[in-house]
Amino acid sequence: MEYRNHKKNLNNFLINELRKEDAWRLFKIIGDFVDGFEVLPQFIPAVVFYGSARVKEGDKYYEAARELAKRLVKKGFSIITGGGPGIMEAGNRGAKEGGGKSIGLNITLPMEQKPNPYATTTLNFRYFFVRKTMFNKYASAYVLFPGGYGTLDELTETLVLIQTKKLRPFPIILYGSEYWNGLVDWIKKEVLSRNYIDKEDLNLLNLSDDIDEIINIILENNICNSGGEVL
Repeated sequence: MEYRNHKKNLNNFLINELRKEDAWRLFKIIGDFVDGFEVLPQFIPAVVFYGSARVKEGDKYYEAARELAKRLVKKGFSIITGGGPGIMEAGNRGAKEGGGKSIGLNITLPMEQKPNPYATTTLNFRYFFVRKTMFNKYASAYVLFPGGYGTLDELTETLVLIQTKKLRPFPIILYGSEYWNGLVDWIKKEVLSRNYIDKEDLNLLNLSDDIDEIINIILENNICNSGGEVL
């Protein structure tokens, strides 16, 4: 198994290399937080885009993300992405084409993720957990396009935070029913039926392939939360 090959090389992995004498690393963590807290408030209200880094221009999901971002910035929202290629690039690109602002929260990886050129601002994070905090803290909504483990991770972690009331509720919208239906059906058939979640927990998810509907969901939520004006 592949995990056996890594046992002798734990220092290659960021989390495993942390040792009790490495308290100085806390200053790097604090630095990540400070950078985020100083920069991201200027992008409120913001919609976070998630999805695969592997889709290319011309892919239907890339073009949908691009169009949605373009229209959202014209409604007064900024766009937050992970700063890389694929859906992230499409979100930043659409925001730029719409004349609005966007930010890419890039992550330092062993195989370097190259920031896309369309974000108004790019922040580089060393720690995933700090980066995730920034996504959650400054989001007015999430739109998740089809993606891999990273996209699924962001989806499930955010659902847990809202479910446990650690994070204020906001719309979590899944775009691409042909991709997401299997997961949603499994949650209903297996997770809900075994009482591992409550029925109302299903209401945390919105599934839509209609850009107009997605924009209306986001606008309605932000108007309700701000007393009649977009936050």
